[in-house]
Amino acid sequence: MRGRRTRGSAVTLRDVAQASGVSIATVSIVLNNAPLARYIPPSTKDRIEKAAKKLRYRPKSISRFLNTKSNHTIGVMVFDITDPFCTLILRGIENALYEASYLPIFTDMHNQRGRFERYLEMLLARPVEGLIIIANWLLVDIDLLADLEKRNIPAVMIARELNSDSVSSVMVDNEAGAHLAIEHLYSLGHRKIAFIRGPKVLGDATPRWRGVRSFARSVRLPIDPVLVAELPDSLDPNSAFEGGLKLTDELLKHKKRFTAIMAFDDMTAFGAIRSLARAGIRTPDDCSVIGFDDVLPAGLSVPSLTTVRQPMEALGSTAVGIIMEGINAASEDREFEPVRRKLTPELVVRESTRALT
Repeated sequence: MRGRRTRGSAVTLRDVAQASGVSIATVSIVLNNAPLARYIPPSTKDRIEKAAKKLRYRPKSISRFLNTKSNHTIGVMVFDITDPFCTLILRGIENALYEASYLPIFTDMHNQRGRFERYLEMLLARPVEGLIIIANWLLVDIDLLADLEKRNIPAVMIARELNSDSVSSVMVDNEAGAHLAIEHLYSLGHRKIAFIRGPKVLGDATPRWRGVRSFARSVRLPIDPVLVAELPDSLDPNSAFEGGLKLTDELLKHKKRFTAIMAFDDMTAFGAIRSLARAGIRTPDDCSVIGFDDVLPAGLSVPSLTTVRQPMEALGSTAVGIIMEGINAASEDREFEPVRRKLTPELVVRESTRALT
């Protein structure tokens, strides 16, 4: 998404925000004397106004602001609000929008392509000032670009990259996260490791498996194909639990010994632990299990789940930051280049893994 090129002041809202130590949105509200300015402390207003004066900031047109159709709303599209993966991301989005004095309009796509397209059309008709999409495989072949670029609306996709020159993305470094997971099991002495891979249609699956294979090569750890299973494609976010349970059942039927399971995500790991328990195999005494995501139940389960934490609130707040920059770039008639950001995952060691004895 690009702002229009015109000649104008070299000093931008971003410059004033940096000089006064507040957000760009707060600077915009104060300098434009927007209704929300009444909620901003007088000391903060004074600091912003002094910084603007010192920098000789000049708005392009006061009348343009007064006539604007800005409604301080951001569309937020979620692929399935019942998926635990979405919960903390939504919290990060909501908190960041609150700080920026923007209102989110949430829509739940229910993993339905038609629902996604209809909600997108409705949001763009309002119009919203930006769009944040918590994405999955539904969006692989959907062309968002024409309407978004035509309306000059900044858009950010969380958890997936589009091959696009106008839609930004924020995601975790999945390859690095998988590397952390298998490295942890390896450091505990596990060499016979079973793997439950993600579905082919999920964009996260390939980089996570790449991380596994890269580490295995680096330490010459053989990966037994018999001990590698793959989750089937499914639109139900809760199917990962059933998939983990059934695939672990199948791994056990091979009668090939393994001492640890690396699951695609936490829900899959919960299913694996249930399968092991039904077979009389204790976690972690007889078999360690590690997940990925760090959804809320991971710290509450018995045993609590060792996992790779995605910084989910940060994914949401980072997406909002990109949207705010895009909105202000357009208002100041300057270019805004879409960005691709990868956040760093973190290993969280709990009770479901232990050293091999």
